[in-house]
Amino acid sequence: MNLKTVSEIKGTNQNKTGERELLVVSFGTSYKNTRERTIEAIERDMESAMPEYILHRAFTSQIIINRVKQKENLVIDNVRDALKHAVENGVKTLIIQPTHMMKGFEYQDLAEEASEYRALFEYMAVGEPLLTSEEDFETVIRAITEDTKEYDDGETAVCFMGHGTEAEANQVYKKLQSILLQKGFTNYYIGTVEAEPSIEDVLREVKKGSYKKVVLQPLMIVAGDHANNDMAGDEEGSWKREFERAGYEVSCVLKGLGEIELIRHLFVSHAKAAGELFLPETGKE
Repeated sequence: MNLKTVSEIKGTNQNKTGERELLVVSFGTSYKNTRERTIEAIERDMESAMPEYILHRAFTSQIIINRVKQKENLVIDNVRDALKHAVENGVKTLIIQPTHMMKGFEYQDLAEEASEYRALFEYMAVGEPLLTSEEDFETVIRAITEDTKEYDDGETAVCFMGHGTEAEANQVYKKLQSILLQKGFTNYYIGTVEAEPSIEDVLREVKKGSYKKVVLQPLMIVAGDHANNDMAGDEEGSWKREFERAGYEVSCVLKGLGEIELIRHLFVSHAKAAGELFLPETGKE
């Protein structure tokens, strides 16, 4: 079987080498269309903003890596393989920028795995996930409300579905909800698939209003399995079915956050901040 690398598919720098590398790490998705509109769009923006770095990609989900390889003949590194390749290629400065939402278990695992290779580079930094600083929360809220402003008609509840985690970082969802309310976006609701707030929590809050319609959109970087099945699926228990059962007219928007330019720019700013901690041209830290 003739396996293809990312560079052969897209014409990127995936197989090129240099002393400075920007490794963009995503959980990944086997949905090709949303991957192109989200993960690859983020990578393109980073590549344009930081041309002094050779950009490479890694996914954290081995299941998705295997699935993409089987479906598309496309080889994508996991994090450990990407780090090994960086060492083999003589990279001296390595910036690792995750496309994770928060400092949950995935981010913690990435940071720990990267730390094992820290001594093999002159400089290594792991950039912050999407929701880290107060300014990040403000930016994300501006991004999602501007992106969905067409639904702000007084009779529509806009409900975002996040993934959710058992990690302490899960509090970001409640924080987003709190800031939305503070800013007057009272028709916006945040919930999760696997934690709290749950679909039951969101539905209970929506019922307090006088809405006729509900718009569902993922609060995830990509619109993958969770968005297509847990949110927009016709199976019992999906968000769509639960809201329809409650009597609402439901519309599902299968659009990952990575499709929103302002979100992509936020990731770029985190990657730049990680790189600015070290100035390779002067050798200063």
